[in-house]
Amino acid sequence: MLCLLLWTGASWAQTVRPVVNELGNPAKGRVEYVNDGMTPLNVVLEAKSFTVSETGEISYRALDPNIHLKLSTTSFRIQPQQTYYVFYEASSPQIPSWFVIYASFSGFPFRTAQGMNVRLQLPHTVYLLPKQSVEKPDIHIELAELSRADNKVRLQVENTSDSFGRVLATQLVYSKKKQEAPGFPIFPHSKRIFEIALEEKAQDENVPVDYVLQFEKFKIEGKLQAPPALASANVPASH
Repeated sequence: MLCLLLWTGASWAQTVRPVVNELGNPAKGRVEYVNDGMTPLNVVLEAKSFTVSETGEISYRALDPNIHLKLSTTSFRIQPQQTYYVFYEASSPQIPSWFVIYASFSGFPFRTAQGMNVRLQLPHTVYLLPKQSVEKPDIHIELAELSRADNKVRLQVENTSDSFGRVLATQLVYSKKKQEAPGFPIFPHSKRIFEIALEEKAQDENVPVDYVLQFEKFKIEGKLQAPPALASANVPASH
């Protein structure tokens, strides 16, 4: 039996580079698989399509038939302290399209406490994109509120266009503090709902909280004036 193990020890480090690749259509790409350990490992590749829910959960399925993918190999062996390169060609009549290439590493010289062999799975995600990207008028903030009860900011972002977009970074500014949060993809004609816990609780209930969503070519900004209970939703200011 095989089980999934995320092992972070330096002596058993495996790496996939890059984790995400945004390409044109058709596309040619390359993935680096690195074995920093001291034992040879076997790797098997499997491509899958996926869907991301409004709250960020990912559902995987078999690769969609409209995505044409050619890999230079689907299985190989990496020697210790070595890197293996896999090349691929991908295309789709419908863009934007996206898929993931999962690499399953096996051959580790240890087992779980239950005696199971170990398999490590690492993804390489590919987006096939047109030249035109999402524009500022396509992005709408449907909800932007601060809950004083649990000290969290909640945002709901909608992409009304046919284009793929990516928030490169999220920033909250309050009480002379700047708090960074991860970015995320926002798919065509979809919404993304997420919440961010404030690292510090503002002492003054009237302290404003600003948010900034940074895209590649523009940013969306808004201000939350937090009342004692719950901040009301705000439409982002135009900048």
